[in-house]
Amino acid sequence: MSDQGKTSTNKTAAPLAGIVVLDLSRVLAGPWATQLLADLGAEVIKVERPGTGDDTRNWGPPFYVDNQGQRSDATYFMAANRGKKSICIDLKSKDGQHLVQKLAVKSHILVENFKAGALKTMGLDYCSLSKLNPELVFCSITGFGLSGPMKEQPGYDYAIQALSGMMSINGPAVNEENAEPMRTGIAISDLITGFYASSAILAALWHASKTGQGQHIDLALLDCQMAALINQATSWMQSGKEPVATGSSHPSLTPYGVYQASDVSFVLAIGNDRQFARFCEFAGRDELSTDSRFCTNADRLENREALRACLEPVLASRPADCWIEGLAAIGVPAAPIQSIPQAFTMAQAKARNMTLSQPRADLSQPVTTPASPIVFSKTPVIQDAAPPALGAHTADILAEKLNLSEFEIAALRKNRII
Repeated sequence: MSDQGKTSTNKTAAPLAGIVVLDLSRVLAGPWATQLLADLGAEVIKVERPGTGDDTRNWGPPFYVDNQGQRSDATYFMAANRGKKSICIDLKSKDGQHLVQKLAVKSHILVENFKAGALKTMGLDYCSLSKLNPELVFCSITGFGLSGPMKEQPGYDYAIQALSGMMSINGPAVNEENAEPMRTGIAISDLITGFYASSAILAALWHASKTGQGQHIDLALLDCQMAALINQATSWMQSGKEPVATGSSHPSLTPYGVYQASDVSFVLAIGNDRQFARFCEFAGRDELSTDSRFCTNADRLENREALRACLEPVLASRPADCWIEGLAAIGVPAAPIQSIPQAFTMAQAKARNMTLSQPRADLSQPVTTPASPIVFSKTPVIQDAAPPALGAHTADILAEKLNLSEFEIAALRKNRII
């Protein structure tokens, strides 16, 4: 696949061409949602604090280095802010609040993740802005939502993973020595919420296009993470049995986990009885697929330890590559356990253009991030702009969107409003 197969610089052909997003969010959940909207062709105006900007600009190391050899933005910021325009506005000032109100009138979508009630004191809440722009889709992302006894508490991904039950099912199996709950290696609660947010925003945008009526979207990190517990939560809801951490094993499938070959460990992920039968034949243990203890997945789960005892010496008799390549040929899922560098340099990832490199004029090297995974047949995603330098577009946006003169912009800058 060529680069053009996934990415385009023709913004007029993008799915969200002409849509303006006013992004008042920072850190990850909100920026992740708005980066997706930017990839889809929306114009995203990221409003940041003068002088410091989004918190994640300083969440490092590692940091990028500018053309003068000085520390610039952290890689964390770069991961969630491509394709946006940065404008610095002091939201604590009346003049700054007035600027955002006027920008909201020019926007189709607003995304924010302030504490519940914080924007109301600034006149930037949904009730206030919807009077100025009735079609505005306004998405609020908070830790706990805009209702309930915890609504005023701040919410961070780590705390949400703990509160939601996520950590209780993540980590070493409960019967392993020194087992304790673990967070995931990425901020999964933030990312899940960002995905829910982008879906909800697009649904509300479609509604607004038909009715002329915008609406308020209330998304909580806790709600989103709990919803994403999917089979683990529904298992408890039906059975009353509390799910626990199972390490690399699967609570509903086996053999489905990490196994030791003669050289290294690898993943075996058998999802049905047909695959199990083919695996047994390849392994030279046909009798296991007809053993009454292992005939069906339910049987295998009931006799999980006995099955593992049968499989471990067999799997340890051959190198991992032998299992992975041989099983792939017969349609049985198996995979090596790769590092992140190995994943991004494998042929499949290169064929799918999963590494994105974008120049930014003030930096000594291009910004390199994972690319958008979306492939459209007619409207390629837009990935033509690196994550912006702090305030890089302030003057341009104020001039283009609000028709402010150079004199007016200079006065705002002098008064530290921008």
